[in-house]
Amino acid sequence: MILNDDQIALRDVARRFAREKLRPYYQKRESEPGIDRALFREMGSLGLIGVDLPQEYGGLGESGVTAGVIIEEIAYADFNVSYLQLLGSLMGAIIHANASPELARTWCSRIVAGEAIVALGLTEPRGGSDAANLQLKARRDGDEYILSGEKTSITFSDQADAIVLFARTGKPEDGARGISAFLVDLNQKGVQRTRFNDLGSKIIGRGSVFFDDVRVPVANRLGEEGKGFTQVMQGFDFSRVLIALQCVAAAQASIDEAWEYTKERHAMGAPLAQYQGVSFPLVEFETQIAACRQLCYHALALRDAGMPHTAEAAMVKWMGPKTAFDAIHQCLLTFGHYGWSMDLPHQQRLRDVMGLEIGDGTAQIMKLIVARERVGRAAVQYAKENK
Repeated sequence: MILNDDQIALRDVARRFAREKLRPYYQKRESEPGIDRALFREMGSLGLIGVDLPQEYGGLGESGVTAGVIIEEIAYADFNVSYLQLLGSLMGAIIHANASPELARTWCSRIVAGEAIVALGLTEPRGGSDAANLQLKARRDGDEYILSGEKTSITFSDQADAIVLFARTGKPEDGARGISAFLVDLNQKGVQRTRFNDLGSKIIGRGSVFFDDVRVPVANRLGEEGKGFTQVMQGFDFSRVLIALQCVAAAQASIDEAWEYTKERHAMGAPLAQYQGVSFPLVEFETQIAACRQLCYHALALRDAGMPHTAEAAMVKWMGPKTAFDAIHQCLLTFGHYGWSMDLPHQQRLRDVMGLEIGDGTAQIMKLIVARERVGRAAVQYAKENK
């Protein structure tokens, strides 16, 4: 992938900030209660959040590829902080595309400035991937909707300022056609939140959000009533690619550290790097990570060109987290008994990356999406040829 001068300049800003401000404290930051808002605002002031959002919000109007470059640099240094880039681009794009101009201006400007975290409220206790079978209800009452129900497995559950929430406005039998989307301020009466005791990504936090007759203005609905699912879900191809790049970056950090270790550590009178049993596994994962990275940027380039990229996004969403986990695991083993220590970052990266083998769609769901995309295209082509 060849970057232009503007992309290189932005990458260098992100890289310098990430290596100097984030990487030295990646492990220490895990014990903190949440994201440092001052750090969040500093990234916003540097233009590192929502770089793909329009300039009217304070964004840079850059491409999806550029957003990918930034998130990769941040995740290389601190996997968890890069969630701010992920949500900034994803939620900002959803709000920009579906909210009223006034609502979009208010929230997208805050996102870009590092002043607001907007979470995604899709998953419910009864199911995660069956997103069209939602139970949380939104009942129309004049110029407002009344929300009742629970969302679970919400990233930033107890830190987010607002949430883009999917709720049922139609009948259960309507399926996806009865789902509407809303932008809901979480700092209001009737909202309660919990945080789970998760294996990884502890400063991000994940939990449930409960809505007890929470009133939301009709003006905060995103898109048309009953069409929120199909309108808003189109943005998730973007997030799946960015998630893969988060994982690729974390794996690359461990691989780079492992290479350095093989040069410094000696066994039987020679550096470990001279032994093929040590170097070949690293070569294999270096290759696989490079391949996954290229497919990620190919998918983003397709998105920037306005071309279909659903299959490519699903491919990297299952491939990225799994390959990254396996690569980091191998790097931990490369360090031998030293790797079996909480002092090294590999164990934390392993735990952090594992979460994204689940979040935003499991490998099985992603493979199903790819299969449907391929079979669907073949069926359409067959129908055209046999009219």
